[in-house]
Amino acid sequence: MPLGGLWKGKLPVLGGNLDLTISVIPLAGGKYFAALDVPAQKVSRMVTEVTVRGDSVLLWMPAAGSRYAARLDTVRRELNGVWTQAGVKSAVRLLHSPMPSVTGQGTRLAPPYREEEVVFNNPSARLNFAGMLTVPAGPGPFPAVVMVSDIGAQDRDGTVGNYHLMGSLADYLTRRGIAVLRYDDRGVGQSGGSTSAATTAMLVSDVQAAVNFLRARLEININRIGVLGHGEGANVALLAAGQPLPPAFVVALAGYGLPGEQTLLQQLVDEQRAKKVAPLEIQAAYERKRTMYDIIRQTNPPQSQAIVSNILRQDQPTLEPQAAQAAAAQLLTPWRRYFLSFDPIADLDQVRCPVLLLSGTDDAEAPADLHLVALEKELKSVNHNVTVKRLPGVNHLFQPPKTEWTLMNGEMKPLFSPVAQETIREWLVSLDAKKQPTSKADH
Repeated sequence: MPLGGLWKGKLPVLGGNLDLTISVIPLAGGKYFAALDVPAQKVSRMVTEVTVRGDSVLLWMPAAGSRYAARLDTVRRELNGVWTQAGVKSAVRLLHSPMPSVTGQGTRLAPPYREEEVVFNNPSARLNFAGMLTVPAGPGPFPAVVMVSDIGAQDRDGTVGNYHLMGSLADYLTRRGIAVLRYDDRGVGQSGGSTSAATTAMLVSDVQAAVNFLRARLEININRIGVLGHGEGANVALLAAGQPLPPAFVVALAGYGLPGEQTLLQQLVDEQRAKKVAPLEIQAAYERKRTMYDIIRQTNPPQSQAIVSNILRQDQPTLEPQAAQAAAAQLLTPWRRYFLSFDPIADLDQVRCPVLLLSGTDDAEAPADLHLVALEKELKSVNHNVTVKRLPGVNHLFQPPKTEWTLMNGEMKPLFSPVAQETIREWLVSLDAKKQPTSKADH
């Protein structure tokens, strides 16, 4: 019997017993991810370290100072051992049950917090946005974050295949006392507008509308509302922080630090190198793409579409004229025309709130050596409350190395880096401990 699954039992305490559950998920590298839940003590998803040697299993909960040393009985499907906490030792038996399936409809477990479908309005853009507000259990008021997605039309969960970047992080933070508002991008789900027609600058007003929505909620601490953005969303969050009535803090995940055109050209080069394309061919592709971007930025749309269509057909002789026109139109959206000229560090001198800059060392979309360095240098020149961290092995989607992914039914499933999650949580907690100023007005 594998160790993966739910282990349930009762922990003896003065006056009775406490129900507890330990969830154990096998990881691809032969290790385990585990979490402890004790509902009566409001313990939810407490990180649990797992050590296995033969039939000996050691579970260690650092946050609680608890240790459980047990023997695994594969016949009876149970763990038998001693639970030690604060010097008190208790005999505990845990029974195994399979992890509930979450692949079918109607099988999702109810989380230990409140979920509310919400709609908020951006009056300047005359658009409504549909989203999800998750609020921790209890009366509040709670600190809160607004989540902002990366480039492209994305739903509130930041869904990429079977990976949900925003949804996973929102769940983690809400379980730990932080309310989260995440919303569908323009033109996605029930949100109005169009992503391709909205420039990076226009998206700032969407964030401001989301923050103002939270400011009107009784269960939210009005002085502790921040913005957490990923990729382009990190840049949007920083732009919002430079405006009047800024958020209390910004968490920038893999933000872009180079100008838009340079970012897209660098991504092209990196993709070609990954495919082991010859250097001369990479250089030729780079020059053609740079010429195309210059044309897009500096000519009017009708001219641009004709020229770009011609370039595409020269690169791909079998491409039909109508298909080339359609492909050119996709390259000439208002978003792209703006992004090519976008300088993400131009207005960072206006940002005074606390900022956490996070990037992964395996980020191929926004390499930390280029983008993180540029953001850090500019922000720190005017802001003394900037924290910068690079996370080993983490990619642009904030996934850890595949050896740390979960194994479900023999298949590896991506997950949000646990180290990144905890880094974000610790930083947010530290803000309250330091009692940092929350706006430019405090400086």
